[in-house]
Amino acid sequence: MTEPIHLNWQAVNDSLAKPASDTKNRAFLICPVKDHNFEDWMTVVQTLEGLGWGVHYPPLDTNQDDPVGLHICQENFAAISRADVVFIIWDGISKGCLFDLGMAFALGKRIIWIALPDWGEIEGKNWEKVIRAMQEER
Repeated sequence: MTEPIHLNWQAVNDSLAKPASDTKNRAFLICPVKDHNFEDWMTVVQTLEGLGWGVHYPPLDTNQDDPVGLHICQENFAAISRADVVFIIWDGISKGCLFDLGMAFALGKRIIWIALPDWGEIEGKNWEKVIRAMQEER
């Protein structure tokens, strides 16, 4: 069972200017794929598209037919490289999300979280704190 997820639409609205109507800024949406249905995050994709973003959505836009996962990582790397911004939905479990997040961080991409698990106040280091800090630094 996954932890409750808090949506961060205010940060999306506050942090980003709406792209000009004649252009689409490119976004990559990091989200859990394994054991999820592609429809799980379609509302998020549609909302971002409504704000003028062209969204690379891995469940649909990355070929998931890869028995090892290396080609998925390579495809996601290429798409993250092309992105102007990287949004993240993380359930607190997905290792693929953390891998993609590391690539986005290494590429110096602007990272904005949309949904994270609510772990409450936890002392010390944790991934939720890291993701929130990434958003503040870029």
